[in-house]
Amino acid sequence: MITRVRSKLHAVVVLVGLVLACPARALGILDLSVIVNTQDPLSVMIGEYYAKRRGLSFQNYIRVSFPPGKPTMEREEFARIKEQVDRLTQRNVQAYAITWAMPYRVDCMSITSAFAFGFDPAFCAEGCKATRTNPYFNATESLPYQRFGMRPTMAVAARSFELAKELIDRGIESDGSLPAGRAYLLTTTDASRNVRSQLYPMAARVVEEKGLKAILRKPEAKGDKKHVLFYFIGRERVEGLETLDFVNGAIADHLTSFGGVLIDSPQMSALRWLEAGATGSYGTVVEPCNLLQKFPHPAVVANHYLQGETLVEAYWKSVLMPGQGIFIGEPLAAPFSRSTSTRKLKQYKALER
Repeated sequence: MITRVRSKLHAVVVLVGLVLACPARALGILDLSVIVNTQDPLSVMIGEYYAKRRGLSFQNYIRVSFPPGKPTMEREEFARIKEQVDRLTQRNVQAYAITWAMPYRVDCMSITSAFAFGFDPAFCAEGCKATRTNPYFNATESLPYQRFGMRPTMAVAARSFELAKELIDRGIESDGSLPAGRAYLLTTTDASRNVRSQLYPMAARVVEEKGLKAILRKPEAKGDKKHVLFYFIGRERVEGLETLDFVNGAIADHLTSFGGVLIDSPQMSALRWLEAGATGSYGTVVEPCNLLQKFPHPAVVANHYLQGETLVEAYWKSVLMPGQGIFIGEPLAAPFSRSTSTRKLKQYKALER
């Protein structure tokens, strides 16, 4: 159940200039460390596969150890793990990938925010209150650790190794693919969860300025659901996921209270988007109320992603108050990276000769 509050957009709109310079460079394999739990066989398998497929160096492969299977990690245990991770992380590393679906929270924070900032109760809230804000929100900087002292984190989360492989492969195949995807910005009758629809016209303008198509309508409206690049909706559960034709690198999420409760959620888990073919998603792990600042801003994520940033950069930059939300997906997916596209084109031409 999501609690409805009157929410002015405040800085969420004020800070969105949407006239952004392209970043100096998108994050790459030298900027990312993968963290695996050695007591969780699935975590190890995902981590090893991801490191191999992405070509991560052994210095950027970090092993921690804790009993798996619990939804919440105690802050004392997390402090021990975070100290170890900090000690083993190379100074050039800008972001983390963790390779488990549980635990998805640390006390009152999401686990991805806890790894990004360190555990800090200022990122939590009891009731319908604001939290500490994300300094990375809508930033143009390409080195978040150097500039802000934080490392955005994404969970390469899946219920099985096969699903994790499919997710990782989608992310890698998306790099530089420049898909002619569409943005589906869907308005529902769920008044509490539909609050983000007021941001849809701005998102549509961003997408259309990049030469792509934006579709604003009700989810029940007839019409194809092809070439889905972005899919944003406010609803407790989303029906018909099997009808969505996601392109590699697609982002999809639903504004609701417990989408970030990845396993055994009373609502639809954000994992369902990845299982349906999306490459990235987001959900909150504790009751956020329907404060817009705690959910991805569609225009911001679209703007940064379409400029060639990676999934972990663009998604993290779109949430002003991410302390209660978990980011999941393949962090280095970059379908609009021009440098990757140029490199692939050269490879294709070489094969043709």
